[in-house]
Amino acid sequence: MAGACLPAAETALRAWAARQPMLDAGGAQPWAVAYSGGADSTALLWAAQRLWPGQVQAFHIHHGLQAVADDFAHHVVQTCAALGVPLRLVRVQAGHAPGQSPEDAARQARYAELARLAQAHQVDWVLLGQHAQDQVETVLLALTRGAGVPGLAGMPEAMERHGVRFGRPLLHTDGRVLRAELAAQGVAHVQDPSNQDERYTRNRIRARLVPGLLEAFPASLDTFGRSARALAQAQRVLAEVAEQDLQAVGQPPAIAAVRRLGRDRQANLLRHWLRQGWGVAPSEAQLLELLDQLAACATRGHRIQLKVADGRVQRQGAVLVFARDL
Repeated sequence: MAGACLPAAETALRAWAARQPMLDAGGAQPWAVAYSGGADSTALLWAAQRLWPGQVQAFHIHHGLQAVADDFAHHVVQTCAALGVPLRLVRVQAGHAPGQSPEDAARQARYAELARLAQAHQVDWVLLGQHAQDQVETVLLALTRGAGVPGLAGMPEAMERHGVRFGRPLLHTDGRVLRAELAAQGVAHVQDPSNQDERYTRNRIRARLVPGLLEAFPASLDTFGRSARALAQAQRVLAEVAEQDLQAVGQPPAIAAVRRLGRDRQANLLRHWLRQGWGVAPSEAQLLELLDQLAACATRGHRIQLKVADGRVQRQGAVLVFARDL
């Protein structure tokens, strides 16, 4: 098993690495794989260890959300020991805020802990195991929620979060091929029972929509990926325009200057301002109401106040401000 070769995973990892603007990795272990023990992260860990022996470590986040979490951790420990890969295993308690799903809270806690581990152990990149089917699911999930361009752009193959770079080398690779290679090489992995729970929207999409989509349109893994990349490019352009507009209208935004922009450009600017400055996103209805309030704001005494996420957009003199609710 130590010499297991996973051609699809290794090819994808090598191609992904060639596309990234790598910094010179000065440390002995510049790579880490976020290793759950599942099939996808298993394929990624084996491929990374074969390509960069002695430069890879594994990070395992134990959420304790399932009864089998201890079994997953035991499998991860055994696998890393057999591969000779250093393992950093940490437990997190991810309490969720009112209105927040436990899954979202766990995901945020996982990224924060992965970033902390990367900084503590001199890791240049944390690699994530999402594959092409995961991207299709993400785009379909965004459609069910009425998402705009940022959501429909899906998952990026590289990003920075909490000051750490994360990569998804398998994002253009068919997950069925990865599993077939693991089976052919006899590489063990765990099965997450929560993936079968169709109370979760993503799982219903995975179980019911994606198989039918791929049967009817076999090229969907490629076409969805192309569409997501095109939308990601469009979003980068929109963000660049919004940043230029934000510099022009000032921080905080001057109401008179915002009103001089066209309505669509106002919407793009306000989304960017709220997302970049406060990490919040208005709903379509909230954004339209804010635009209407701006259009009506022709006198000095006109008030603007709109609830968005956990705060409010309001007028303060000649500018717009966002204030968190107490």
